[in-house]
Amino acid sequence: MLHVGLNPYGLTFHLGLQGAGTSRRNPAGAGLEGFLAIAVELGARTLELHNPWLTALSEEEGSALGERIAGLGMTPVISLGPPLEGVDSALRSARLVGARIIRLGLSPVLCGDRAACGPQWAAMVGHVRATLGRFAPQAMDLGIAFAIENHQDFGSQELIDFATEGGANVGICIDTGNPLAVGEEPVAFARKVAPLVRHVHLKDYNAQWTDEGYRLVRCAIGDGCVPFPEIVAALAAHHSELTASLEPGALEVRHVRLFRPEWWNEYAERTVREFAPCLAAARRSRLEEAADWRTPWEKNAPPAEIVAYELAMIRRSAANMKSLGLM
Repeated sequence: MLHVGLNPYGLTFHLGLQGAGTSRRNPAGAGLEGFLAIAVELGARTLELHNPWLTALSEEEGSALGERIAGLGMTPVISLGPPLEGVDSALRSARLVGARIIRLGLSPVLCGDRAACGPQWAAMVGHVRATLGRFAPQAMDLGIAFAIENHQDFGSQELIDFATEGGANVGICIDTGNPLAVGEEPVAFARKVAPLVRHVHLKDYNAQWTDEGYRLVRCAIGDGCVPFPEIVAALAAHHSELTASLEPGALEVRHVRLFRPEWWNEYAERTVREFAPCLAAARRSRLEEAADWRTPWEKNAPPAEIVAYELAMIRRSAANMKSLGLM
């Protein structure tokens, strides 16, 4: 049911996307060619392309890349944002390589921390609505759909509302780990948004509980607290097939401070009955409170060690998904 492949965001250091322009860059960043090589190794069926890789391509170069991807048996997806800027360039990229889906990150908010935005949160919401309203009709004319992601900022109902307002070609990219960042349980989230899902990010976390909430600690997909068979079943009830990408979490651990009253600013009221399943889900696979939660990036490890960490994790993630019959 899932055509599982790869996106670059679990390999940011290896590919040269993280640390670029600083003393912590990867001097041997593998770039687009390295990304293609890993995708071929893992048997990817979907290839989610970082839009900035494509913006400088000529018409001929973009068309050749699209033909190359098709020849490898992969379906291209364009990935843009956050921030939600440059949608016109993503539409061009999609047209060049023959992609029919553009995954959109909507805001820079992480860890569900809307309170950190202060009064800017309402402006961000307005910007999302205005951007979708402007570009969704253009995408429709090109036969392209938008898949707006729960990028640790928006909840299930909010994404449904955006998609419904945006038009028939606006759907949702569900990131399977990110509901925990906005206080929602992953399976319930999936069931709620399933009819509108256009693309999937397969992500997993181990939770580490703190006095303020919990950290979401990167792990191989399938080694954490996200119940993938149940989520896939929820999606399969509405779709015969979907594109999907493996995406281990970021190299920076996410601390969701939802035990702090101000964290809930800008959220709708929620009952204990609605919130409790999220807490139960974050208890399934967890680290001890005294465990070292830091990734090699956070420990300032040498570049070779960070690269080895990322590559080992993406390979184990693919093996886990294959063992579950999902890849």
